[in-house]
Amino acid sequence: MGSHPEFATAECDRLADLLAQDRAGELVMADLAQQANARLAAAGVPGRIHLLKNNRDAEGNGFGCHENYLVRRRGDFWNDARTLVPHLVTRQILVGAGHITADAEARRAPHSGGLGYSGYVFSQRADQMWDAVSSATTRARPLINTRDEPHADAERYRRMHVIVGDSNVAQGSTLLKVAAMDLLLDYLESGGDLSDLTLADPIRAIRDTCHDLSGGALLELSDGRTMTALEMQAEHLDRLRNHVAGDLEVTELHAAALDLWERGLQAVRLQQPELVATELDWAAKHQLVTRYCQLHGTDLTDPRVTRLTLAYHDVSPEQGLCQRLENAGMLRRFVDDEACRRAIDTPPATTRAHLRGAVVARAEDLRRDLTVDWVSLRLDDGASPTVTLSDPFCAADERVDALLENMEHSATDLPAGV
Repeated sequence: MGSHPEFATAECDRLADLLAQDRAGELVMADLAQQANARLAAAGVPGRIHLLKNNRDAEGNGFGCHENYLVRRRGDFWNDARTLVPHLVTRQILVGAGHITADAEARRAPHSGGLGYSGYVFSQRADQMWDAVSSATTRARPLINTRDEPHADAERYRRMHVIVGDSNVAQGSTLLKVAAMDLLLDYLESGGDLSDLTLADPIRAIRDTCHDLSGGALLELSDGRTMTALEMQAEHLDRLRNHVAGDLEVTELHAAALDLWERGLQAVRLQQPELVATELDWAAKHQLVTRYCQLHGTDLTDPRVTRLTLAYHDVSPEQGLCQRLENAGMLRRFVDDEACRRAIDTPPATTRAHLRGAVVARAEDLRRDLTVDWVSLRLDDGASPTVTLSDPFCAADERVDALLENMEHSATDLPAGV
């Protein structure tokens, strides 16, 4: 667990399901924290536990938000991974979670553009990255981890494992982050090319981009040209708009993400984060701390400001700010609260998560011991053969039906009271 709690969403093939699953994970974590605090109080232990959905602790240790995209196995995987790096380097000007840097970090990059504080930057995660593409996860901290572990039919699929992203609170940030990658991967698999945008030094570029809130950090490309972070993101958006204008059908949420992408770039370009402060984390948090500092006549070094930023990431409905901001209309919901709560124990209906969920739920009802991972289902008593679900997009399987039927029959054979 890396000294911090983690959760994973179920497999999703729809953006609405992913947003609901992500929030459901937060709700589960919040409930666990509440239970732990109740036990501490009952035992007379002072203090309380706060669970934060962020990427850094008080000592500067970092932890990532992992995105896993299933892609077709083909010979261009490594090229695709490398050509996605410029997008991953610069997307933080849109989907970064916002961060107040420590004094040393602020001194290293004293210019923050026209948005105010030199200590406020786009991303918590950017300064923690040390490689562009690598099989390592902790030692080198790459933007893309290339470990070949698809959790699916390895002859058909491979995993694009992105570990550079910030953990987002605002649903708009999560939507844009994932929808953009979804469309870019489709663009590449359809023959699109991003190789002309390759960066000369991605790690320097990600740091320069992070610390320049104007979006004007000048990035050197491999061919000697230069582009700003804003220009890089605008170029990616333009190519995707042309791609979508073809025969590709996009969902309502994909269209919303493209619109937010354009408006987010405009907010950075005009130095007006308030234009997207109800949808993107970095802008929402910037607005919170700016107003607080103006109201109280203080600056980012004030411990109360630090407490405010921590509260933004606190998953507790009572202690955290997210739900209160959403209820007040200050953070936009793209998926309603009811759908998110339903996702706690209802898996997506269109992926193998539906099958896994049905078996797990019935095993709990019948008190049957079950071993489960991403691809396998097995009754521990050996009464049925292991079921391997190698197709993540398959939501119906006769073998699972047989397993459920076997569980029912086995349950009727148990002595009363067992």
